[in-house]
Amino acid sequence: MTDEIIKDEVLENETAEETKKEFPENGDTIEGKVINIQGTSIYVDLSPFGTGVIFGKEYLIARDIIRTASIGDTITGKIVELENEDGYIELSLREAKQAIAWSEAAGAIKNKTVLEVLVKDANKGGLIIEWQGVMGFLPASQMTKENYPKVEDGDKDKIIDELRKFIGSKMNVTILSADPKEGKLIFTESIDGKVGTVSDRNIPDKYSVGDIFDCEITGIVDFGVFLKLEEGVEGLAHISELDWSLVDNPRALYQVGDKVKAKIIDIQGGKISLSIKALKEDPWTAAESKYKAGDTVNGVVIKHNKFGALVSIEEGVAGLVHISEFDSEQELRDSLELGKSYDFKINLFEPKERKLTLVYKTKPE
Repeated sequence: MTDEIIKDEVLENETAEETKKEFPENGDTIEGKVINIQGTSIYVDLSPFGTGVIFGKEYLIARDIIRTASIGDTITGKIVELENEDGYIELSLREAKQAIAWSEAAGAIKNKTVLEVLVKDANKGGLIIEWQGVMGFLPASQMTKENYPKVEDGDKDKIIDELRKFIGSKMNVTILSADPKEGKLIFTESIDGKVGTVSDRNIPDKYSVGDIFDCEITGIVDFGVFLKLEEGVEGLAHISELDWSLVDNPRALYQVGDKVKAKIIDIQGGKISLSIKALKEDPWTAAESKYKAGDTVNGVVIKHNKFGALVSIEEGVAGLVHISEFDSEQELRDSLELGKSYDFKINLFEPKERKLTLVYKTKPE
């Protein structure tokens, strides 16, 4: 075998390996050139991986984008099926557009980019915003003092009436948080290119860490609740500061307008951070004298995650049964069902660090 043949075979193998390694998967965004438009189908050259197709429902959803497409144009699609029954790679332009939007959202958060957005609708909590084809939310508590709905008696119907006045108008905002998996996009209103929420302006010098206030909940988002300390001054109680127990959804605990006591735990960068749970007795303190490693306890399964099952042995005190105890995630879920109670042995208990690990006591050998 000559050196040239050996070299050719090596290059061929390297190219094949590289193509295999880089072959796209479902959910990937991919770019290609339009090679044919026929009826309600558009075909895209995705060399070296094959030919992509946008058809049926995806074609109809993306018809506004496709209407301006011509053969030879480069378009970006998201793979929804690697190989359909006809051998094509099925693409979605709508999902690709949203994937790009979420990527841009992450950059906008990092750079604190000011965006001009259209207000599409309103509810009692704030404004529904459209940006890059993605629907987001601007909580009323994240509106500027000038735009914040001024309703003296706090009447919810009047608040909605005030918020509806913004429908159809454009506003300058920045993105506060973005969660593509949950489809959650939260905005905050901007002033002169800087984030300018009610909570980060005009904070009186009298406020300090440790102060306790009677507050009103003015907004609820996935990551916590906004609290009004006094007119024009607000802070955020993060989801981790709402209760000693696990909180998945702040809306399950509170409603806008609820009155609560909260403690200032941080003032930084003009922002006030609050804690509601800091004013409640820490259950781990009482648990310190009740439990020790080796004890058998009864607990309720409250959550499954990739690490195992989270088990509550009493209100506010929970520990993990690690997935390594089981042959698979499905076995764990079948053995430890959500909402059901089982006997466990305490493997590790460090209450000062709030660490608790458990072993499923009745798991068969």
